[in-house]
Amino acid sequence: MVHRNIYMTDELQAIYDQTVEFVSAEVTPYGDEWETEGKVPREVLHKMGSLGMFGLRAPEEHGGLGLGMLASATFSEALGASTFAGFDVTVLVHTDMAAPHLINSGSPEQLEQWMPGVLSGETILSIGVSEPDAGSDVAGMRTSAVRDGDGWRINGTKTFITNAVYGDMTIVAAKTDPENRYGITMFLVPAGTEGFSVAKKLDKHGWRCSDTAELVLNDVWVPDSQVLGTVHRGFYETMKNFQNERMVLIGMGVGAAQAAIDQTLAYVQHRPAFGGHLYDLGAIRQRMAMNQARLDAVRAAMYHAAWIGDEGGDNVKEMSGVKAFGAETVMQIMYDCVQFHGGMGYMRETPVERMYRDARILPIGGGATEVMLEEVAKRSMVSA
Repeated sequence: MVHRNIYMTDELQAIYDQTVEFVSAEVTPYGDEWETEGKVPREVLHKMGSLGMFGLRAPEEHGGLGLGMLASATFSEALGASTFAGFDVTVLVHTDMAAPHLINSGSPEQLEQWMPGVLSGETILSIGVSEPDAGSDVAGMRTSAVRDGDGWRINGTKTFITNAVYGDMTIVAAKTDPENRYGITMFLVPAGTEGFSVAKKLDKHGWRCSDTAELVLNDVWVPDSQVLGTVHRGFYETMKNFQNERMVLIGMGVGAAQAAIDQTLAYVQHRPAFGGHLYDLGAIRQRMAMNQARLDAVRAAMYHAAWIGDEGGDNVKEMSGVKAFGAETVMQIMYDCVQFHGGMGYMRETPVERMYRDARILPIGGGATEVMLEEVAKRSMVSA
């Protein structure tokens, strides 16, 4: 088996190949319908669950493969080949942004109760951290939870929550220690819990086939058995998964950008222009060549940062840099691909038009570029 990079194993290469084959057959042909509906059909998610695609990071004792960040990097890049980032993020929020909190912090009882449905696709997860006034600044959240009997009473609002319109459970972060800016606790809140509601299904610029909600928690009561992890330590537990979250967003972007490059090269090599083809113009050839070189660099850096994490190293600086540089690179590639499609690049019938819109969130979601650069800068200071 020929491996795609030095970090690949036969197992990871098989995951990549299986995922690319799946999205080619089960996603890309139907994605336009899902974009119109604003929803990924649940049967597709069930099929992925039945194939074991939701269990890459889950412990073996709970039915998963127990793999690490390299598996998520591989999976996310392969998903990006679908060219429908709304589908990609629907899956990755479930597998790599929400489920890791349950895997990392769940009690044996919680894992026994919830993991079977998470792996099968019966229980689709969302992660409720972002608020109208608190995005990248997690500690600035206002949603609060106070002790009430043998449980907690939660009040607040969450926004930009992917999978929460049609999903089955949201992992909600709330302030539980008002004296401590970082005194946050995570709670398991199933859909249908009294007082927990979707205030609005949000209408997005891109990622049209993913559902995104504004949530309201109005005197929502949950028992102690639905506290996830340690009380008041949710901020630090959330931080544990941030590098993985940043990585899979770039992974899906890398997969999509490669698809956009491939589609654009095919277009310009066949589009007649000036007695030849667009590809005959050196400006186009060279810019697309540079785009490929930059994308290859982002891909390599992403896998290297994932490897550092799997080896137990601190990869915050590396992954933050990949998130910043990678998101901006993907955006530039999509811009050029639309440009070189000419007028057709502006038409909704052309995939790169959609992919350009989908990519615009990458420098914002999962930590804005400016926040990521500050993470790199803080870790680049030379002590006196």
